[in-house]
Amino acid sequence: MSTKRTGCGVPRAGAAGTEMTVYGWVDRRRDHGGLIFLDLRDHSGILQVVINPETAPEARRSAHGVRLEYVMRVHGLLRAREPQNVNPRRDTGEVELYADDCEVLSVASTPPFPVNEETEVEESLRLRHRYLDLRRSRLQRNLRCRARFIAALREVMGELGFTEIETPMMIRATPEGARDYLVPSRLQHGSFYALPQSPQLYKQLCMVAGLDRYFQIARCMRDEDLRADRQPEFTQLDLEMSFIDEEDVFTVLERAISTAWMSAGFRGTISTPFPRITWHEAMARFGVDKPDMRFGMELHDLSEPLRGTGFRVFADALAGGGVVKGIAVPGGADLTRGDIEGRLLDVAKTFKARGLAYLWRRDDGWQGGIVKFFSADELEAIGAATGAQVGDAVLMVADQPAVVAAALGALRNHLARERSLADPDALAMIWVTEFPMFERGEDAGQVTPLHHPFTMLHRDDLGLLESDPLRIRSRAYDIVLNGREIGSGSIRITDPTIQERVFAAMGIGAEEAERKFGFLLEAFQYGVPPHGGFAAGIERLLMEGLGEENIRDVIAFPKNQQAQEPMTGAPAPVEEAQLSDLGLQLRPAAPALRIEPSHGGEG
Repeated sequence: MSTKRTGCGVPRAGAAGTEMTVYGWVDRRRDHGGLIFLDLRDHSGILQVVINPETAPEARRSAHGVRLEYVMRVHGLLRAREPQNVNPRRDTGEVELYADDCEVLSVASTPPFPVNEETEVEESLRLRHRYLDLRRSRLQRNLRCRARFIAALREVMGELGFTEIETPMMIRATPEGARDYLVPSRLQHGSFYALPQSPQLYKQLCMVAGLDRYFQIARCMRDEDLRADRQPEFTQLDLEMSFIDEEDVFTVLERAISTAWMSAGFRGTISTPFPRITWHEAMARFGVDKPDMRFGMELHDLSEPLRGTGFRVFADALAGGGVVKGIAVPGGADLTRGDIEGRLLDVAKTFKARGLAYLWRRDDGWQGGIVKFFSADELEAIGAATGAQVGDAVLMVADQPAVVAAALGALRNHLARERSLADPDALAMIWVTEFPMFERGEDAGQVTPLHHPFTMLHRDDLGLLESDPLRIRSRAYDIVLNGREIGSGSIRITDPTIQERVFAAMGIGAEEAERKFGFLLEAFQYGVPPHGGFAAGIERLLMEGLGEENIRDVIAFPKNQQAQEPMTGAPAPVEEAQLSDLGLQLRPAAPALRIEPSHGGEG
């Protein structure tokens, strides 16, 4: 087979008159009065091949019966097309290859869905035949952009003085944010490795080892519920740095992401430095800790101007230590009562809001079922605080601060999607800083770290560790892009006294800490530098850079929403002998629960 191969998407008008050999899949076939036209496709593009039975009878015989997705070799002379036949929609549209020799290298069955066009195909079918799905131009583009992006990240990290270090894929199970995937040991029955949720402890140990600047394109696994931007296994840019503070981490990430973004040819331009906002400001203005900054509709506090209101729902909430906040919906006067009391109230209730108050500002003044409960001054204050203009609607929630923030934050995002308020071509990359160190755990008497227990506290808040840990700010930071968390990091605790106090706040005593983290705590006894780091989700960056809504479209062989791989059938049962080698025995499956349908309705 000839090694002098020309990519199907390579030939241009300047090469007309040149003999060449191309290989690829048949993308389309057309018979025109004896002439056969084949569009041949490979990774580089599509080239039209012309087979003339009068000048190339052998090629005509070889191409007889050729169908879509057959694999072929074609040798011939490249010719310029007549001006009227030029295809301006194709890079090779000014030329065509006149075949003098061709060969079918592989025949193909009819694909279960069209490979040569970007038609909508049920995702389960695409994942079942992923090798065919990957032939399609959009996924080809996505994976090649992914490769360029990661290559550029490696290059820029090297320029910034980082050393790429691989950390183990089978590690000790440690408590992190999600369930571990466990790997049983054949040599130590009853003991298990865990697949890494992140290389967190190893990268900190690299700092103890004096490696100074570590990075890794790290594979991570988390056994958690899936959604459009989450997979059980994913890739992140993982890094750690010694003798630094937050500013150093910010500078590195801004340089690395913006440089790789440009190298990959992603949409738009990433501007640096990224704007910054504290967690408290994000929650106050947007109700969420990953705000989408491409549109306004911010939350506004109405508690003070409505402190003496006669509207009992608001008055009771304020008397109980709650707050009243509202958002002005641009053009929201077109929202009907059914819209608001239907789907919008459902959104608010999902986040535990007990109700949703609303007013419309129309040409003839404020309108709505509750307008009678407010004085003219209160209505004016609502308008002034929210910035509501004529033609807008104001949506309000009264409850405890966390409930109000969550409900209005969700409504803000819901309405922005529904009403197309965000510029789809805009890129709003920001830092969110000073996250709370702790959040309330499932046991109301305990707290858990919002990031992880090795996150350093804000120095000004150290005195609150024993008295009021929920008020402590951490030195943690996230990158948020268009309302999606891209990654997170922090400055780490290196003072053993502070670490002991953090463990104590979590209800972890010295013995438990030694059992779970003893190897790290021991390493810190031998001289640990101040350090911090970050982990950025590669796939989430790719989704935004390529304008994809589903994380599965930037991964070669993803899992579905049930964490299955339909193409190979993973996960799958294993032989009894394999289980025996591992000292494992499966429990009998629980009997299925039979539910009898109720009379007069559907079961």
